[in-house]
Amino acid sequence: MRQKQVFCIIAAMAVAFGSFVNAGAAENDNAKETSVVYMTADISPEGLMSVYQSLGWTPKGEVAVKLSTGEPPASNYLDPELIKELIQSVNGTIVECNTAYGGARIETAMHMQLAEDHGFTAIADVDILDAEGSRSLPVEGGMRLSENLVGSHFGNYDSYLVLSHFKGHAMAGFGGAIKNISIGLGSQEGKCLIHTAGESHDSPWGGDQTGFTESMAEAGKSVSDYLNQGENIVYVNVLNNISIDCDCNGNPAEPDIHDIGILASTDPVAIDQASIDLTFAAEGSESLQNRVNAFLKRECGMTGLLLS
Repeated sequence: MRQKQVFCIIAAMAVAFGSFVNAGAAENDNAKETSVVYMTADISPEGLMSVYQSLGWTPKGEVAVKLSTGEPPASNYLDPELIKELIQSVNGTIVECNTAYGGARIETAMHMQLAEDHGFTAIADVDILDAEGSRSLPVEGGMRLSENLVGSHFGNYDSYLVLSHFKGHAMAGFGGAIKNISIGLGSQEGKCLIHTAGESHDSPWGGDQTGFTESMAEAGKSVSDYLNQGENIVYVNVLNNISIDCDCNGNPAEPDIHDIGILASTDPVAIDQASIDLTFAAEGSESLQNRVNAFLKRECGMTGLLLS
């Protein structure tokens, strides 16, 4: 197994999934299968539709589109005009969960108002999945979590299109598809469990970064398992407005990296590996590299990101 070839957060997810990724393609050591990542440099509604259609995926039943509604006043959430055509083409409902750390998305009514303010309710219905509490998903083989608590409305949808804005993150180093299906789909209780590696249902504070990233991996795998990875869930990462700060930060650092493109895959590990590879290779990525490599040195015992 080529665990040393992958980024620490992705490695945790790869261990959970039993797959390892390299340069945007994932190879299962047992089945020798390759996960393909499609890319376009055209960051437009047409480009988004094109790369999504490359997947050849037909969603079934009720379709959820998971994205981040963004923290005010100035986070880099996805532009509703960019994603409108895609969401409406699948007759999707935008889904989100409330936060556990305060801010404008900690309570459902406030969160819905923010979704309206940011233009999301104008393009699709919006459902706050944990408006009525949590439901439990089993975590098979977890070392950190015995269950993953997602919003109680999670099971109202048959198919999930995970639409992620790729960026940095203060605690995880970066945020993409893995973060969007783990901490992003976690209810308030679920977010607390992930942040504390299963220790608390009530507070997100006090956990360490290794426990956090490993819990993200386990929570993400529970979602993928439930939805039959690649069958009822697919992933799109948009690599634009790439700040070192997450969209949960209402006042993020200005992006230093030029817009790169849009990626699509049925594999969350492969799409995040491809995203970090492309981002690190881009002009202006030094600040993000410093953030991620500081995380690697502290939590993974590495002195730099291993890309091959």
